[in-house]
Amino acid sequence: MRLHGALLDVFGVGVLLLGPSGIGKSECALALITRGHRLVADDVVEIEPGEGGAPVGRAPERIRHHMEIRGLGILYIPDLFGRERVAESAPVDLVCELERWREGGGYERLGLERACIELCGVQMPRLVLPARPGGSMATVVEVAAREHCRRREGVNAAQRLDTRLRREMHRP
Repeated sequence: MRLHGALLDVFGVGVLLLGPSGIGKSECALALITRGHRLVADDVVEIEPGEGGAPVGRAPERIRHHMEIRGLGILYIPDLFGRERVAESAPVDLVCELERWREGGGYERLGLERACIELCGVQMPRLVLPARPGGSMATVVEVAAREHCRRREGVNAAQRLDTRLRREMHRP
């Protein structure tokens, strides 16, 4: 399967950035690289089942480790940031879909449950993140990766708060 997006290793979480052309996926990926995370693929992400069927992504050989940034052109990440800022492949653990912020967009506010998207026959957690001009999507994606790690460890901040509030509401 080939998708238009970017794939990065963020704190050990394979984050797949999706969204329409021009939304800022590559700029978000570049900001994440400058923060020490690793680029796997930009623009075209090839995804196939890995060991155990979990999806694994990589860039097509022809464009591997390159990025296109509007206004700058084509960049080769190892030349600018070093070989340690790229990876050949990564499992896809979390999908972050960027969309233009819209008033009344009905965005997730609590995070009790995660929506999912199917990749290679596997249900993957999916977040829809509203992108605003001048906003730092890299920070939001970093926090999403950290939160994903916590949830894998069984910690869900939204669920913890919901439980606490429900308990307090039922006290005499």
